[in-house]
Amino acid sequence: MTPREIQEMLSLGEGQRLELKAKINNLEVLGKIICGFLNTTGGYLVCGIQESGKINGLDLSEDIVAEIARKLHDGISPKSLVSIQTQEIEGKSVLVIEVPAGKDVPYAFRDTIYLRNGDSTHRADAAAIRDIVMRRQIEPERWERRFSFADLDSDIDIKEVQSSVADARKVRRAFFRDASQPLMVLEDFAAAKYGRLTNGGDVLFARNPAARLPQIRIRAMRYNSDKAGNKFSDMKSFEGPLHGIFEEAYTFIVRNTPSISRFVKGNPKRQDSPLYPEDAVREALINALAHRDYSAASGGVSIHVFPQRLEIWNSGPLPDGVTEENLLKGHISVLRNPDIAHALYLRGLMEKAGRGSVIMVQQCREAGLPDPFWKSDPKLGVTVTFRTPEVTPEVTPEVTPEVTPEVTPEVTPEVTPEVTPEVGRLIQHLKGEMLRRDLQSAMGLKDDEHFRKAYLLPAMESGVIEMTIPDKPTSNKQCYRLTALGKTIRGKHHP
Repeated sequence: MTPREIQEMLSLGEGQRLELKAKINNLEVLGKIICGFLNTTGGYLVCGIQESGKINGLDLSEDIVAEIARKLHDGISPKSLVSIQTQEIEGKSVLVIEVPAGKDVPYAFRDTIYLRNGDSTHRADAAAIRDIVMRRQIEPERWERRFSFADLDSDIDIKEVQSSVADARKVRRAFFRDASQPLMVLEDFAAAKYGRLTNGGDVLFARNPAARLPQIRIRAMRYNSDKAGNKFSDMKSFEGPLHGIFEEAYTFIVRNTPSISRFVKGNPKRQDSPLYPEDAVREALINALAHRDYSAASGGVSIHVFPQRLEIWNSGPLPDGVTEENLLKGHISVLRNPDIAHALYLRGLMEKAGRGSVIMVQQCREAGLPDPFWKSDPKLGVTVTFRTPEVTPEVTPEVTPEVTPEVTPEVTPEVTPEVTPEVGRLIQHLKGEMLRRDLQSAMGLKDDEHFRKAYLLPAMESGVIEMTIPDKPTSNKQCYRLTALGKTIRGKHHP
């Protein structure tokens, strides 16, 4: 939350989603309030401000904030993403704790369940606990919490586990029982339970989760014009642990967008920066990976780089309660994949739960770019779009008026398109128009589901094959054939 937004909330007074505390000398009280928020609608706990709204401020060092985070993290069960940060208001430091509505109710703080009712927090009675448990039993288990088919001994990327521990310690957000024991670390990340890896843990820590979950791949393309078509100058597919493919995908975006060179007044050296603000793009990309619908085998995340815009798409609509409009002004976090989001937060990749979209807008405005915008469709998913100015942007006051900002493209032209090994193999076996069963037989594959998830769907999503009867996808006469892109790729790799 920004100082202005905190002050706007203060004008409304305490309520269901806001609690004010003048001091932080009683962490037991803070833990109860956080627990109550988790079990109801989520909310904000702001420390250093009296109930009247008067700002006292707090003496907050990094060590104090880290110790508060540790004790609160240890007390809450099951674990949840709770964002803790300091803010300056009227020259005084306050502590802002943002709590999402929890997905794993009931939550407990030190083995006691609390609920939020109006502007107060109280201990849940037996009837309330029974009601919460009964409601949870009729809801299906989240995809990320189901057990994965991955093997803990052979499929886990130990280096990724170690890097996660190092990152979490660096930002001082996670506290491990024994960092030398990979299984205990995975349990602390809520990525494993009962000695087995969860789907969420598979996505985060396996060497190659795409072997079991092909939908986790990121597909990225750079188009030669602003109209999507079959002409690419760069195309990649990324697979591996989530953090790794996130970094690779971001590198792809940087490589395929120009940099802007400016001469700032008082500095004789040219300053180069990406066309789209780095933090805004990283925020958009990590949000797509954290909030996408992983349960859909045909889903995924894709990146489309055009000369005049950048689009990042993820499967699954916006979560309930989040709209395209309130993304522009911030919202209480609503997490589709709380365990995955929590692990990303602990590594320092999700800085401010529920505030990322606001940061993206602010940074684009500071860079002289139009506001990014979101489009959500229940069937098609969510796309966030960054745009270049329609005309050459005016020089900001910090730029010397006589010098026009120079745009220097850093794009390598005409890179041979790449596809996954499975899609490449399918391209080589597809001759003319073929029925699914005939194509599968030609490739020597017996498992129908594996063929669909690992070969057919990725090839369709990459635009290298198409249906002969697209308006009747389930027809028994349905055949598949190569698109112009598919023929180009086959011709380049196997002329």
